[in-house]
Amino acid sequence: MNLLPLPAFSDNYIWLLHNGRQALVVDPGDAAPVQAALQTHGLQLQAILVTHHHADHVGGVDALRTATGAAVYGPAFETLPEPVTRVDASTTLSLLGLTWQVLEVPGHTAGHIAWYSADAEGGPILFCGDTLFSGGCGRLFEGTPEQMHASLQLLARLPGNTRVACAHEYTLSNLKFACTVEPSNTALLQYRAHCETLRQQQRPTLPSLLAQELAINPFLRCDVIEVVHSAQSFRPDLISQNPASVFAALREWKNAF
Repeated sequence: MNLLPLPAFSDNYIWLLHNGRQALVVDPGDAAPVQAALQTHGLQLQAILVTHHHADHVGGVDALRTATGAAVYGPAFETLPEPVTRVDASTTLSLLGLTWQVLEVPGHTAGHIAWYSADAEGGPILFCGDTLFSGGCGRLFEGTPEQMHASLQLLARLPGNTRVACAHEYTLSNLKFACTVEPSNTALLQYRAHCETLRQQQRPTLPSLLAQELAINPFLRCDVIEVVHSAQSFRPDLISQNPASVFAALREWKNAF
C-alpha cells in the first residue's frame, strides 16, 4: 500500500492511498494534482474521502467524481458537493481492502471528521484534516476550545505508531511556537532540527507519528507542567490548570503568535 502526499495550493497536501491498481483520495481541494497522479501511476480512483467543508478540501470533488465515477464519503452534518454518502461515528467502510472507522472531531468546523484505518500495511493511518497538525492543531472557526481539546484527546488515544496524515505543511511554524511553549523539551528540539532538514531538501515533514506528536505537540501536552506554566505566563488570569483551560490559552496565544 502506497501513501502519497500530493502538494496543492501553497501548503496543502491531498493524500492519495493506492495499492498499485485502485486508489482513494482525501480532501481533494484541487482535482489537477490528483488526476496527474492517477495517470502517472495508472490508477483507478475508487473513493473520495472528505473531512470537512472548507473549499481547499472539497474544491476538486465535483471534477474528480465526474471524471472517475468515484464514490464520495463525507461528514454527516456539513454542507458538501452533492451527491455524497454521509458518515458519522457509527460508520465503518471497507475500501482498498482496509477497514475505515469514522471519528467525529469537532472544533475546526462543527462537523469535522477524521478517517482511521488500524489494519493498513506499514501501520495505522489517520487522515485528520485540519484537526491535528504536526506540532500544532487547527484554528477554531466553528467549534469551542472544549470541543477541540476533546477531539484531540480522542486522537491521542490511538496507537502510537499511527501515521498522522494531516492536510497542511505547517510543521515548521508550529514547531517554532512549540519551542516557545516548552523550550526545555529535548525531543521537540531534535524533531524541529529533523523537520528543518527535510524542508531544506524540499521533502514533506508528513506523515508524522502519533507517538512523536505526544512527545512534542503542546496541544496534546496540556497537562505537562512546563506547558501549563507557559500558558499561565501568556494568560496571568489563568488560574485553573484544567487541561481544557490550558488548551484554550495556548490556542489563543498561537492565534496571535
